[in-house]
Amino acid sequence: CNHNAIKYGRRKLPDRGESKMNQAKQAVNPYLPSYEYVPDGEPHVFNGRVYVYGSHDRFGGNDFCLNDYVCWSARADDLANWRYEGTSYRSVQDPLCAEGSTAMRLFAPDVQRGGDGRYYLFYALEFCGRISVAVSESPVGPFQFYDHVHYPDGTLLGAKEGDAFQYDPGIFVDDNGRVYLVSGFCPIPGINPKFAAMNLVTKGCQLIELADDMCTVREAPQIVLPQQADAEGTEFAEHPFFEAPSLRKANGRYYLIYSSTQNHELCYAVADKPQGVYHYGGTIVSNGDIGLDGRTVPCNSTGTNHGSIVEINGQWYVFYHRQTNRTPYSRQGCAEKITLLPDGSIPQVRVTSCGLNDGPLKSGYSYPAGIACCLQTANGAGPYRAKTTIGEEHPYITQDGPDGDIFAQQYVANLRDGSNAGYRSFLLHPGTNLTVTYRCTGDGTLEIAAKESGALALVFPVTASNTWQTAMGTLQLDGEQELWFTYRGTGALDLRGFKL
Repeated sequence: CNHNAIKYGRRKLPDRGESKMNQAKQAVNPYLPSYEYVPDGEPHVFNGRVYVYGSHDRFGGNDFCLNDYVCWSARADDLANWRYEGTSYRSVQDPLCAEGSTAMRLFAPDVQRGGDGRYYLFYALEFCGRISVAVSESPVGPFQFYDHVHYPDGTLLGAKEGDAFQYDPGIFVDDNGRVYLVSGFCPIPGINPKFAAMNLVTKGCQLIELADDMCTVREAPQIVLPQQADAEGTEFAEHPFFEAPSLRKANGRYYLIYSSTQNHELCYAVADKPQGVYHYGGTIVSNGDIGLDGRTVPCNSTGTNHGSIVEINGQWYVFYHRQTNRTPYSRQGCAEKITLLPDGSIPQVRVTSCGLNDGPLKSGYSYPAGIACCLQTANGAGPYRAKTTIGEEHPYITQDGPDGDIFAQQYVANLRDGSNAGYRSFLLHPGTNLTVTYRCTGDGTLEIAAKESGALALVFPVTASNTWQTAMGTLQLDGEQELWFTYRGTGALDLRGFKL
């Protein structure tokens, strides 16, 4: 039983972890139950179900990817109900780890179905600089260790002199059955002393063709996206490759999704064949909406980003992740609808609270505050950086139980004077009642507006209380609307949720 259900004395729910919000038949962001922390999501559709493969963060953890891999899936025609499929792979199964006495971290994985019908899990273990492969008869696992990606002479990819560092594998099987691995890690020089001490060989995003056995190198690595040191004067100058490559095919074009050195964004490049030449396309999503409609300041706390795109029942989506709990180490998967235009471009989309939902969220439902897509202080949003916690003045999303507690309640904490939490978006009608649940260490007002820095639609008086309180008012808003909650007063306000 995963999620520490035994450790914390919790029973396993009959619905295998499907959240109350999901039972309401509306999808929200994050799309998995709020106690789950699966970033770096690689979505795939196999046999009518959507499967997400990602890293597994720990709520309250002090580093990235501290838990073993788990798998979640949903029917392609019901993206509101995600099913927990169990632990799919453990780090101690890898021979590189089995010799040690403790588990090692499993970084961002990807999965593809091979020509033999089996499912192959590609992953990087810690900073070993090697790509490992596990295999299963089922897309949900459990996976068993298979091999390390290697050259025909047995030398491991990444171990040959001149090989670039191997990290963040993405696996792609083309329509003709040819298999391509993309890999790479190119941090900004000098940004982290740890990486400098590792003497990483970085060259950009690598593409490696594999043999039918899914682990033997058929064609030597080639660089298809430039790192920062090589991007000056190219179309990638402002958005050079950092990490998180993922290869997809749509409408005869090949899309290489990646995280740029700007960190908060997923970008894409396009080519007419897997080997390139790739041309920079743009940003698909930023977890702070930076770059959208000319925006230069984030609407939400920013941090690492990793994900990819997928077509589900004729609609394309981008999967990405957000940060919670004041550190970069408790990340959660989110998704948004995207459009692939006839010319091959993908317009940038904004972050929302509704994500995979078929349109705006409806009135008549209760919503947890943790679906906020925008959190700001009176002076704006701040970045999440490795080995640090976000400043004490910032609001953040957290939960009231330990990691793996399926009964934990997520909420927005620490809304101080002028701070706000934004939600996008809802289908409202004049006369909709809004009931808010909050607690506060001071006195003031809670303002509700339909736009960021917009005219007020409601104002609630707030008094200090260490228990959850409710306030109710009536909204005279019509049509699709955002809801922005702003606290003004002393102390700090926590927002648990609201009902429309």
